[in-house]
Amino acid sequence: MLTQTPHPLAVDLGYGAMPVTTLEWAARLRTIRPDLRVVGLEIDPDRVVPGRGGVEFARGGFELAGLRPTLIRAFNVLRQYPEEAVAPAWERLRSGLAPGGLIIDGTCDELGRRCAWVLLDEHGPRTLTLAFSPFHVDCPSDIAERLPKALIHHNVPGEPIHELLTAADRAWAISAPHSVFGPRLRWRATLDLLRGQGFEVQEQRRRMRDCILTVPWTTVAPRGTETACQLAESNASSMRSATAVG
Repeated sequence: MLTQTPHPLAVDLGYGAMPVTTLEWAARLRTIRPDLRVVGLEIDPDRVVPGRGGVEFARGGFELAGLRPTLIRAFNVLRQYPEEAVAPAWERLRSGLAPGGLIIDGTCDELGRRCAWVLLDEHGPRTLTLAFSPFHVDCPSDIAERLPKALIHHNVPGEPIHELLTAADRAWAISAPHSVFGPRLRWRATLDLLRGQGFEVQEQRRRMRDCILTVPWTTVAPRGTETACQLAESNASSMRSATAVG
């Protein structure tokens, strides 16, 4: 995405009291695209700092200060809002994306050892990713306290996210014999078991140090709700059917 866009722009929304993570994010993204423009936005004017490290900072919220970014990161932003505010916030962010852009809406702990995020495109949520340091959790469900706002209140019996975390805990326990080779090999065995149970666990493009689990949003979407993603897929299916009939 970043490599194929003529003039890519990445926005870090709600960077907090200090822009440390924004600067780190910019440095990592620029290993992929050196000419990437990065802007940090904060709704609190007292937190807007002068530009540094080739990163701009400005006041802004979900309206994105009128920018049209290729990539938006909003970490620990929606966590402070009520659940019913998530869908409107997602819609507003999606409406501000550049064509082909992506949004990362996530939550993490203070040290980044437990993270969870939803990846969205212009149509809606696409995937959920859970990531944690294998040396700082007892079981996968320990990450539940860092679930994105759209899911954190649905981690109860009968909901898909609860079923996923329960299955992950069970697979992690079964894979305990692999722990003699280290927690990462144990995690790979855990993922294999989840795939064997029918979960659509996505392959990672490169080997990671942390334990990472990515599944389609449809795997964890709360019951009784039709997400923007599902609506988009339904509309696309209808259009394909109409085209075929025509």
